[in-house]
Amino acid sequence: MTRIKICGISRIDDVEAVNRHLPDYIGFVFAKSKRMVSLDEAAVLKKLLNPSIKAVGVFVNENTDNIIRLCNLKIIDAIQLHGDEDKAYILSLKEKVGIPVIKAVRVRSKQDIIDAENLPCDYLLLDTYKEDAYGGTGNVFDWSLIPEKTDRKKPIFLAGGINRDNLSDAITMAEPYCVDISSGVETDGKKDPEKIKEVISLLRAK
Repeated sequence: MTRIKICGISRIDDVEAVNRHLPDYIGFVFAKSKRMVSLDEAAVLKKLLNPSIKAVGVFVNENTDNIIRLCNLKIIDAIQLHGDEDKAYILSLKEKVGIPVIKAVRVRSKQDIIDAENLPCDYLLLDTYKEDAYGGTGNVFDWSLIPEKTDRKKPIFLAGGINRDNLSDAITMAEPYCVDISSGVETDGKKDPEKIKEVISLLRAK
């Protein structure tokens, strides 16, 4: 079954909502964003989080020492790299931490995905390309660019504009390991418990 990640968790209310509906992953954004959290804020939220939900730390060109600290404090269970991190950066990080690394790819062409499959990460996260943004655009990209599941070297997280209206198509067309939803479960810029409940129920009913 396709898994689900609710990204951009930043408030106690958000944690209470995901604890009720139990997505597989949540995301703490440590990069500059309206959903950004500090180490201290994330530590509080992680303590309240149901331990069955894995917390993913989202970073953009972050100093690896800061990521390692979050890993050592057990605030995050997986690392999502959303910037210009290259093979050397990922290898250096993986030498020091024992948790999965997800590398985001802002997709313009099928070749972008094929090239990224050679990176030493555990998963790829496919997101919409926007010239002046590293992610969080809330827009869908052309899913037909994604290689067939049998041709992939790595499992994929699918991000970019996924919501209750296109969730079923996303799963059918892209066959992702996990769908990654943020703005698609928000109302007025805040996580909406009813939308979280709805997308998780829709996914688990498939």
